[in-house]
Amino acid sequence: MTRDEAMSLLLEYLSAPHLIKHCLAVEASVRGYARLYGEDEELWGLAGLLHDFDYEIHPTAEEHPALGKPILEARGVPKEVIYAIQSHADYLEIPRSHLLDKVLYAVDELSGFVMAVAMVRPSKSLYDVDAKAVKKKLKDKAFARAVSREDIQHGAEELGVSLDEHIENVVSFLKPAARELGLEGQPVTATS
Repeated sequence: MTRDEAMSLLLEYLSAPHLIKHCLAVEASVRGYARLYGEDEELWGLAGLLHDFDYEIHPTAEEHPALGKPILEARGVPKEVIYAIQSHADYLEIPRSHLLDKVLYAVDELSGFVMAVAMVRPSKSLYDVDAKAVKKKLKDKAFARAVSREDIQHGAEELGVSLDEHIENVVSFLKPAARELGLEGQPVTATS
């Protein structure tokens, strides 16, 4: 499956702009880790892009991503990508045995959180986000409260990297995707 085919599949099942951007952000983060670890960036990118493709049609834990699996199989998505997508849901209790599985899980919540941090910056730009800003917002339990801080921490641990290093990695992986994510920024006007 090519990225264009995966993008068509994603857009066939997802219409909410925030969910599409989330999938694009996770793709950018997974691709960044693929480059870092010398893995197949194209293959890994498919897992990031498609990990929540079925969320609108299967919005509950009982359905997502388990009921998306047959759709992915029918479309010829590689088995290792499907496995990683299934294993990113803790409640399915599928062991994350491969590096791709661990990376997908580790970047899922954090990618969304980094985007949320960018959205509250005056510039609305990923270029104005650094690890320090992300760590500060992680401590604020009221900020992006739906994001599991435990999943973010656990993801870094499964990868075998410090939380600081993981945050720095994801921030750096997302910046080149700022335009596609709608977080390239806007001019900030000075107030008097």
